[in-house]
Amino acid sequence: MGKFVISQAKNGVKFNLKAANGEVIASSQVYKDEKYCRKGIASVIEDQTAEGFTPCKHPKFEVYKDKAGEFRFRLKATNGQIIATGEGYKAMAGCKRGIESIKKNVVDAKIIVEAPKEEKAE
Repeated sequence: MGKFVISQAKNGVKFNLKAANGEVIASSQVYKDEKYCRKGIASVIEDQTAEGFTPCKHPKFEVYKDKAGEFRFRLKATNGQIIATGEGYKAMAGCKRGIESIKKNVVDAKIIVEAPKEEKAE
């Protein structure tokens, strides 16, 4: 089972989606606070089993080649905003496996909030 890990970032909070083995398979943008970060997590899943379900244009995965020639994906939310990106893959097949891993790991993923790191006293 995967998990979303919310943590402090330089200018707010972000989440990483981690697979059952602990590997980060997607990282979010930085949100101004935890409330918006949780909304980003909620928008990752389109619940087609919900009563009155209406298909959305998003969420969707987009695959592209970066400047280094590696394949990457980005996940767009229902509002079209990029909410998560994946690492670079040398082959398209690896990138597609990354997307499938996300689809598998978000189904029952728990949300964990990491405690802020304490600043070191000097």
